[in-house]
Amino acid sequence: MPGLKGKTLFITGASRGIGREIALRCARDGANIVVTAKTAEPHASLPGTIHSVAAEVEAAGGKALALQLDVRDENAIAAAVNEAVRVFGGIDILVNNASAIMLTNTAATPMKRYDLMQGVNTRGTFACSQACLPHLARSKNPHILTLSPPLNMQAKWFKDHVAYTISKYGMSLCTLGMAEEFRGQGIAVNSLWPRTTIATAAIAVNFPEAILKASRNPAIMADAAYAIFNRDSRAATGNFYIDETVLREEGISDFAAYSITPGATLYTDLFLE
Repeated sequence: MPGLKGKTLFITGASRGIGREIALRCARDGANIVVTAKTAEPHASLPGTIHSVAAEVEAAGGKALALQLDVRDENAIAAAVNEAVRVFGGIDILVNNASAIMLTNTAATPMKRYDLMQGVNTRGTFACSQACLPHLARSKNPHILTLSPPLNMQAKWFKDHVAYTISKYGMSLCTLGMAEEFRGQGIAVNSLWPRTTIATAAIAVNFPEAILKASRNPAIMADAAYAIFNRDSRAATGNFYIDETVLREEGISDFAAYSITPGATLYTDLFLE
């Protein structure tokens, strides 16, 4: 692979979980990582801040810029993008990782939580993509990667948590439309989703402990993302990638090291058969 040395990544929701893991994987190449998230001070129950991840990025061999960011605020996004460009000279890769989740049915979903999921997931993805667009257009191999599922329009994926599904599919619709819209500019727009549940705070809070133990660690998503970033942006666009499939295409077929519990039967993630 050509590698990401000197490339600048703007990652949302990078203070923990998959966003952090992608940051660290790319940092090992000597990439510039713009670490954005809401968490600037230590959380009472969740590990990681933008500053702790920035320190890890530097230790891994990359350069880091930690910026507190609420992706619901388009003015804050514009300021963060401008600061990233001021410090690193451009943006080559945008990772739309920030996401809000509440797996409740219609009656049990407060409108405040509905608005949060729509604002962070669909709107945040659109706003960050829009803000980064002029800078990506100047990159030699620009990528937008959004962590959202394939558009599987079966009622069963909506019935138990329609608000959440709408918000995640909204992210995927951004991929579908923007891939075609930006094709002529050579900007790759893809989605990435895990075959199995990934051991993150979202899984720990919203699923039973047994599912957490039947998950993989976030490194599999980071390795898949890294492979995508190294693909030709003019050829690899408009895809709804699955982590396992990407790695198989790279010649990797043994995923045992990613399992939280060695030998466990893994739990298939939402939106996948």
